[in-house]
This record gives sequence, C-alpha cells and structure tokens, in this order.
Amino acid sequence: RVQLVESGGGSVSSGGSLRLSCAVSDHTGGIIDISLGWFRQPPGKEREGVAGINTDGSTTYTDSVKGRFTVSKDSAENILYLQMNNLKPEDTARYYCGAVRGSRWVAFSPVVVNYWGQGTQVTVSA
Repeated sequence: RVQLVESGGGSVSSGGSLRLSCAVSDHTGGIIDISLGWFRQPPGKEREGVAGINTDGSTTYTDSVKGRFTVSKDSAENILYLQMNNLKPEDTARYYCGAVRGSRWVAFSPVVVNYWGQGTQVTVSA
C-alpha cells in the first residue's frame, strides 16, 4: 500500500508562487517502481492531471501550466514537489498527489491512479 500526504497549499495573489510537497511511503519498499503526479479539482469540475513524473525522471504537463509549473522528486527522501509560479485565478483548486505502480504513466489521467492523497487547497485571488 502506498500512502501520500500533501502539504504546502495556501492562498496567494495572482502572479504569486507556491510549492506543494507530497510525502510518499510504500510499505513494500521505496518509490522505485512508482510513477507520481499532481492532479487538481477546481470547484464544480472534474479532477484533471496537472504534472506527472516517471521513474526515469521524464515529465509531462497539461498545456495550461507549461512554463509555469515544475514537477520534481527527491527519491532519497521520497518526496514529490510541484513548484507553481505565476499563479492565476484559474489555478484555484484542490491539488492531489497521485501514484500508479509502474515505471511510467501509460495515460496521465485520474482514472488510472492507484493511490491518492487527501489533497491540499490552493486559492489564487485576482
């Protein structure tokens, strides 16, 4: 079983920055064979993928955050990060850390996620 615990959400003004963290624990060992990602769910909308990272460090981003968000991981500490710069009001959502067993995201979509964190709220004011 994989456990995910997010932190780092908050309220910022448009143009501001936040860094989200997700502590990953796997009772069968490290996160070597787990692909990780960030998803978000705006109020009244479906959950969507934001940024994913495969076990080899390759990444994928949804178009709306390219150039503004950066996903990274510290494999030694088992922590996933999401650096969010130049935040916009439309980035307001609850952000979730998600994990799937396997070396890479076959499809970067909430429907394939095996494990979820509890989420952390990000609110961006105009």
